[in-house]
Amino acid sequence: MVFWLIGLSGVGKSTLATEVIALARKKIPNIALVDGDVVREVWGNDLGYTLEGRRKNAERVCKLCKYLDDQKIHVVCAILSIFHETQKWNRENLSSYFEVFIDTPLNELIKRDSKGLYERALAGATKDVVGIDLHFSPPKNPDLIIQNNGSLEALLSYAPLLVKQLNGG
Repeated sequence: MVFWLIGLSGVGKSTLATEVIALARKKIPNIALVDGDVVREVWGNDLGYTLEGRRKNAERVCKLCKYLDDQKIHVVCAILSIFHETQKWNRENLSSYFEVFIDTPLNELIKRDSKGLYERALAGATKDVVGIDLHFSPPKNPDLIIQNNGSLEALLSYAPLLVKQLNGG
């Protein structure tokens, strides 16, 4: 099974993915974490953040997840995922796919912008930031929507539910 955690920068995708992995590994040894930002690093940060660079990274992540899925390795993937085509590809090509949209209002993300990403984009110092100058369209048919308005405890409370889903519901 591949869990595909979608959301804007700062919604908690990596935080939730890490918690799911930590809980799942107690019972499921064949599980891997795939993070879109880490995949960029593994490939030597050879892509920019333009739509073209983001599309290429999304394709890499999809194919990496399929490679692991084909080996019966469960995957928890944290990725911004702005392309509906990649979500559709996942549904058509992965053995079992579960899409989770972590929804947080942009104004909330701007308020809690710990990395300064949105602040720099709003000041014009950075471009190609999804939600500011690149459009973000929520996924069309997520299997689960998590409203994350800032409570880490509330976000992490979904981890056991996702682990249960991994174990067959």
